[in-house]
Amino acid sequence: MRRLGLILCLLALAGAIDAFVHRRIVQSPGVLAVDAPLQSAPASQAAIRIGKFELLPLADFSLEARVLSRADYQLGTESELSSTDLALGWGRMSDSAVISQLDISQSGRFYSYRWRGEPPIPAADIVVSSANMHVIPADAAVAEAIARVRVGEVIALRGELVEARRPDGWRWRSSLRRDDSGAGACELVLVDSIEPR
Repeated sequence: MRRLGLILCLLALAGAIDAFVHRRIVQSPGVLAVDAPLQSAPASQAAIRIGKFELLPLADFSLEARVLSRADYQLGTESELSSTDLALGWGRMSDSAVISQLDISQSGRFYSYRWRGEPPIPAADIVVSSANMHVIPADAAVAEAIARVRVGEVIALRGELVEARRPDGWRWRSSLRRDDSGAGACELVLVDSIEPR
């Protein structure tokens, strides 16, 4: 019985520490990340090996964006490669005046948003000004930086959009568009650097 109590206390402590580390950053109204992501032909098309996965570069990719939400995953093949999804917003989707009128959530490797009454900005603008990104750390330092990302902060991210493959035929491919939504619309990003702005 004591052992169970100790385990429960340790789990509660770990949860409290995680909640503190990932506490939301409150921002004043105004656009915090002006520009849309930059995407260009990949500097190299050489495959990159991470564990049992082969990553094929599809495009070089960079952006400054506000973190709208984050979700961490531990189960499934995808989590072996990317254990964190970041829902990111730029342009009007980095403005607290807009975000405060949306209910933003993540589940099952998807990002969703809802509003009451009329949307704060046209729905098409929400689509082209935000995205769910499955982030793959390029190394241990980047993994640590991703672990520190907090909802509400503005980050600068640089890397490559990729297609991931495994020898058994499993594949996971990044979207290459910002105007898509639904299944297949998320970006799969090999992150070379990520830092707060």
